[in-house]
Amino acid sequence: MTNPTLHSPLVTEIEMFTGLVQAIGSLERVGSDQLQITCWPPGRELILGDLAIGDSVAVDGVCLTVVAILPTGFRATASPETLRRTTLGAQTAPVNLETALRVGGKLGGHFVTGHVDGVGILRSAHPTGSSWAISIEAPAVVARYIIPKGSIAVNGISLTVAECDAVGTHFQVAVIPQTYQETTLRFLQPGDRVNLEADVLGKYVEKFLALGGPVAARTAMTTLDATEPALPQPAITDAFLQEHGYY
Repeated sequence: MTNPTLHSPLVTEIEMFTGLVQAIGSLERVGSDQLQITCWPPGRELILGDLAIGDSVAVDGVCLTVVAILPTGFRATASPETLRRTTLGAQTAPVNLETALRVGGKLGGHFVTGHVDGVGILRSAHPTGSSWAISIEAPAVVARYIIPKGSIAVNGISLTVAECDAVGTHFQVAVIPQTYQETTLRFLQPGDRVNLEADVLGKYVEKFLALGGPVAARTAMTTLDATEPALPQPAITDAFLQEHGYY
């Protein structure tokens, strides 16, 4: 059975995903707060191989905790808030599945927390030569973090924003055929709702700037010695952000 020290609340809180889908499954509501996920082959073993009660799995981009292991899937508990704020409350289409990133594992996509920021609407999807162009409408709570060439998780899939309008409410991603065929993107139709999670880095940058940048952040650190001399602080410019790897 599960070693409780390996699945404490602390560990659960810091689990992350990469946005690289491992398998597709079907979802069924069992009671008011239970979801039963059946994993489809061929990726079933990637999900179930060493899955344990207490582990986290991203289900269409929503981090859920496993409460029961089944022969071909698992059950998870979803709070009313989760069902209300994501597509899982009324999900009928297949779902993308990814287990939490293991220590030392490869980060092939970007850091995804599994905490959905908002639900968007798929507007169009059409082939363009060697890829698929998918257009999505995003709510304002997500749009504020969407920038060209930035990262976005759509139903748990790590994608790069190809282009977007000035405020980010409409954006387009270019999807390679392998991603399109091996995820639930191929099942989506115009008008379908999708879970969106913005790049967590943008949220930290936003708060940092809202506090007034490095000078204010330094002032807020009350543990610093009051006699310590102030150091010169760089201005937050596009060049500064690029130099420090923000985009």
